[in-house]
Amino acid sequence: MKKTAVRIYMGLIFLFLYAPIIVLIVFSFNKTKSRGQWAGFTLDWYAELFKDRLITEALYYTVIIAILATLISTIVGTISAIGIHYMKGFSKNLLLNVNNIPVLNPDIVTGVALMTLFLSAGLRLGFVTMLIAHVLFCIPYVILAVLPKLRQLNKHTAEAAMDLGATPSYALRKVILPEIRPGIISGALMAFTMSIDDFVISFFTTGNEVSNLSILIYSMAKRGVKPTINALSTLMFVTVVILLLIINKRSEKGEELLL
Repeated sequence: MKKTAVRIYMGLIFLFLYAPIIVLIVFSFNKTKSRGQWAGFTLDWYAELFKDRLITEALYYTVIIAILATLISTIVGTISAIGIHYMKGFSKNLLLNVNNIPVLNPDIVTGVALMTLFLSAGLRLGFVTMLIAHVLFCIPYVILAVLPKLRQLNKHTAEAAMDLGATPSYALRKVILPEIRPGIISGALMAFTMSIDDFVISFFTTGNEVSNLSILIYSMAKRGVKPTINALSTLMFVTVVILLLIINKRSEKGEELLL
């Protein structure tokens, strides 16, 4: 009885979480533009998706900025996490607290602060400022993902490698990085997700020439979201699910090899 109640409870929770996504996916195949009635199955909105210049342009900027922000923030965040891990005392606690501020800080405060900084520095708002903003708010998430793996790392492993003749850089590349790779991958995925999902910070740090999907959808909401957005959201959701399945499968294989 208890197990049945737990299953029903979890089923209701997942239904509550994924019902909006299911509705979105269903209506991406709806013949009519209405979101209140079903008029038949069609793939027209998927065909029109790649003909809409505004959507394809916004998707291009969204993906490019997300990829670049992920690469830069993963590299910087991983190096920073290693540095913080090997620090001690007050300086380590100070940096950890400073790193947590962007995570806990409201997005609107971060967005306005970055916009003010860019304008006071004489930078023109656009692609570069949005990319810098995305890198800045993604780095803390990478650090938080990598640090737990560094804490699990045997502190004598790198020392043993250097005792056997390895240089510090070689020990970093061949010993430390492979051991913390799951944390790096998790941090990169988190950074990529945060970058694609962000609206508030992007809204304050972009110019008229550059727009990502979140800003485009926000502007469309004032006059009605096109069904092509439903099609695009469905494709993005399916892509994320496939990536998660692949990553989980690889993680399971890695665990089996260790066993």
